[in-house]
Amino acid sequence: MLNGKKVPLYGEGKNVRDWLFVLDNCTGIDAVLEKGKAGQIYNIGGNQELQNIELTKKILAELGKGDEMIEKVKDRLGHDLRYSLDCSKIKNELGWEPKTKFEEGLYKTVQWYKENEKWWKPLVKE
Repeated sequence: MLNGKKVPLYGEGKNVRDWLFVLDNCTGIDAVLEKGKAGQIYNIGGNQELQNIELTKKILAELGKGDEMIEKVKDRLGHDLRYSLDCSKIKNELGWEPKTKFEEGLYKTVQWYKENEKWWKPLVKE
């Protein structure tokens, strides 16, 4: 979207995902490394579920762009309708939970991409 291209959105965009700010993910991994029990599994998630269409519209708003930048594409066969985690174990056993509110994390992420084109632009296939 920063290059002026439309964003592809599968189907109607009703698929639900659990969103987590990258630095919260890092602190979750650190909590598991420092306090986790060997052989155990700890889910690290944001407890911030959104439909893909909601996320897309929030990103567009951060960029000052409208819904005309959305390009609906055919959904993939077998595409999961929901990816989300139960993170109660890491919270209860290790005392970890995400600190960054969704809106703050989204703002920081969009700003990073705006300010760091030299890093990501060479990775974009035209």
